[in-house]
Amino acid sequence: MRAITYSRYGGADVLELTEQPTPKVGPDSVLVRVRASSVNPVDWKVRQGYLDPLMDADFPVVPGWDVAGVVERVGLDTPELAVGDEVYGYVRKDWMHGGTLAEYVAAPVRTLARKPASLSFEEAAAVPLAGLTAFQTIERAGVTAGQTVLVHAAAGGVGQFAVQIAVARGARVIGTASTTNHDHLASLGAEPVEYGDGLVDRVRALAPDGVDVVLDYGTPDLVETTRALLAPGGTVASIVEAAARDELGGHYVWVRPSSHDLDALTALVEAGQLRIDVAEVFELADAADAHRLSEGGHVRGKVVVRVD
Repeated sequence: MRAITYSRYGGADVLELTEQPTPKVGPDSVLVRVRASSVNPVDWKVRQGYLDPLMDADFPVVPGWDVAGVVERVGLDTPELAVGDEVYGYVRKDWMHGGTLAEYVAAPVRTLARKPASLSFEEAAAVPLAGLTAFQTIERAGVTAGQTVLVHAAAGGVGQFAVQIAVARGARVIGTASTTNHDHLASLGAEPVEYGDGLVDRVRALAPDGVDVVLDYGTPDLVETTRALLAPGGTVASIVEAAARDELGGHYVWVRPSSHDLDALTALVEAGQLRIDVAEVFELADAADAHRLSEGGHVRGKVVVRVD
């Protein structure tokens, strides 16, 4: 099969289009013919070796954790899925090797769910990692109707999902972003505020009594701003700063594969409550350029790689 691989850590130039063996399928896994994948910041951080202390790499590594595709073969005990099912998922394993930037990926059934019928494969591939990250931080923080939620980096890949999921739950959402993204955030249901100096005052102007929940997807001063803005009894959840847990008594979240949570995202998509923003679609041979675009940090929406 064709696959993008790298045999050492480094920049995007280490990514190569190669021929690799088709993966074998375990008893509780299925073989997915990949139609599309997507690039997340964690993908190029892994490629640079930043996760080496946490996860072993078995070179050559096929990168990528997001997938949308069709079940090609089933394992010995996979009653959840059948050949021909259209699926999507967050196929993260316990070590780095057989990822989703390839024509086929072996995926444990716990990492997959049926693809939302209303989405193309390219749109569906943009959902799993970012959507699950947003959903699970919101679940962990216990966001409910009537709360005021502050979302840091609200226009980012995860932040956009978090805004929409919180709005769908009936929360009032204030989102930090650059002014160029304010109209977009407003269209998703958030009240945008510019990040940077004076942020506390700008949020207090909208929520004089403070906010009930802080969701952090990237801010340089989480501890300071949270202490200044969190209402009594409120909580914070972060995917960036362990200080959210260790210093603020909140939650530090590392996203997990979950068929159940993917089904919840599918329900939101099919109800028209979750809009998918695809910034650009690359072909598999151009995956290095997709990594470079994501790594540049100035893209709104998801960077997708079409495989088949």
